[in-house]
Amino acid sequence: MKILVINGPNLNMLGIREPDVYGRETLKDIEKKLWKKAQQMEVQISFFQSNSEGEMIDKIHDSYGKMDGIIMNPGAYSHYSIAIRDAIKSVNIKTVEVHISNVFAREEMRANLVTAPASHGVISGFGSYGYLMALDALVNGGK
Repeated sequence: MKILVINGPNLNMLGIREPDVYGRETLKDIEKKLWKKAQQMEVQISFFQSNSEGEMIDKIHDSYGKMDGIIMNPGAYSHYSIAIRDAIKSVNIKTVEVHISNVFAREEMRANLVTAPASHGVISGFGSYGYLMALDALVNGGK
């Protein structure tokens, strides 16, 4: 099984950006935990981060026929990017959307996830553990 992890805007600043909201782990720390878990599960995993909506869409498109699942934290794009939503739907790859913070307990604008309906599921509010939950769901989850 091949899984792609896509992280969107500002996630390259984890550990620095609002540590009271996002914690002190860096994106590299999260990737190391995911890589270790993927190895234990005998899953191939690759990582991609971009602050550019178009690059994220291109990466989703490039995954068609190559990946069995996507774990994606679209960051702020989750609140307004119909283009990312359409890209997820266009490739028909099981996708789990992850948010480190509980977006539903924050500002009202963050509760609107336009990308979520295109995803198989959404995990929000469990910190970096949400990525591990998403990996488990893609490998062992239901339909």
